[in-house]
Amino acid sequence: MKAFKAYDIRGEYGKDLNKEMVYRIGYFLPQVLPMKEILIGRDVRLSSDEMFEALSEGLRDAGVDVADAGLTTTPMVYWGTGKYGFDASIMITASHNPKNHNGLKVSAKNVLPVGYDNGLKKLESLVDSDTKVEKKDKGQIRKLNMKPDYLEFLNQYKKDYSGLKLAIDFSNGMASLFSKDLFGDQYVALNEKADGTFPGHEPNPLEPENQEQIKEAVKKHHADLGIIFDGDADRVMFIDEKGNFISPDLIIALFAHFFLKDTTKKEKVVHDIRTSKAVGEYLSKFNAETVIWRVGRAYGATKLREVDGIYGGELAGHYYFRDFYYSDSGLLASLIMLNITDDFKKQGKTVSQLIHEISSYANTGEVNFRIEEKQKAMDAVVSYFKKQETPTAYYDFDGYRLEFPDWWFNIRPSNTEPYLRFLAEAKSQKLLDEKTQQVFEILKSFTA
Repeated sequence: MKAFKAYDIRGEYGKDLNKEMVYRIGYFLPQVLPMKEILIGRDVRLSSDEMFEALSEGLRDAGVDVADAGLTTTPMVYWGTGKYGFDASIMITASHNPKNHNGLKVSAKNVLPVGYDNGLKKLESLVDSDTKVEKKDKGQIRKLNMKPDYLEFLNQYKKDYSGLKLAIDFSNGMASLFSKDLFGDQYVALNEKADGTFPGHEPNPLEPENQEQIKEAVKKHHADLGIIFDGDADRVMFIDEKGNFISPDLIIALFAHFFLKDTTKKEKVVHDIRTSKAVGEYLSKFNAETVIWRVGRAYGATKLREVDGIYGGELAGHYYFRDFYYSDSGLLASLIMLNITDDFKKQGKTVSQLIHEISSYANTGEVNFRIEEKQKAMDAVVSYFKKQETPTAYYDFDGYRLEFPDWWFNIRPSNTEPYLRFLAEAKSQKLLDEKTQQVFEILKSFTA
């Protein structure tokens, strides 16, 4: 079934997902995850209410009680799952996808991510089977307002930001639920009203065209920092005071100034396989051990928990925190970033200066190649460079990452599409151009 992905269930509503399928997902989920009561939140997409009705009906027909949290951010559902001890939770959202899409993010007890490898595959099989629904004693449904408690939690990280000029793009998404509570009136607001038609721009802050408004606002209003959230507020990205987009992996390094500056304990920080080598080099100054792992919340959050890391992050703008049930939160990450920005402004340092101190590597960014024979193409690239020089580090999960003294690359397959994703970094632009040209030549024979 097309909607079942590696990390969640997601697709075009009415095509890849419909209310009958969502009902069956609700009905069969208790056969995958044992539960008596489940927490459900939803975003503001136009199909979210219908999906909630179908999902909760299926769950209740399976004898499960439902706690209806109403409109929430995805991280708010994660937090509520852990805080109130729910057996499981579901967030109805398509995150950063277009407005006609929707989906389901599933978590088990203790906020454990449920992906295709640990539950969704079995659920897909049940939903797609001929197994008929046999209704049990109907579960109850109750309203649950988590906002006051959640806000109290977030306020622990909030400080006086009156010395900062801010521009914030809420992408007409769920971060707007907390706009005034967390940021007061001390910011230039863009696309602040939650609106499932996303009139400002698509709620994907990684796409350059969706960054144009916030970049312009930062420059126009001489802001110290620009913040842009995705649709369900589990991701956040930042713009420096010059209006430049900051590569989200570099923020992982910057967070050391919040989490690691006053500790002598050797903490672990998790990052994905695409993360700049500069991040590990910078974190070593804080006595931190970096752990490289696979892309995606189902893997990143699980690995952070496994190694008991203090925090972690991804190139896609997810940031995970030990004190947030090892889960990701865009709002929490933004508060931490504001703390750091404010501290350094008082010392006369700008965000762009901080980022420059972290990395001077030349970077390709992630490049996509349409290739059907993904494994053969990856093996050809890896074989070519291993013959040229012995790698100083080699990782063979989530594709491959090969590191050499002056450059490194990651090549990995898309989980859902016929694409190879390639990223490289080098100590000079000339070396980067030379190496990437060699990669592109190898991949030419595999491109569709």
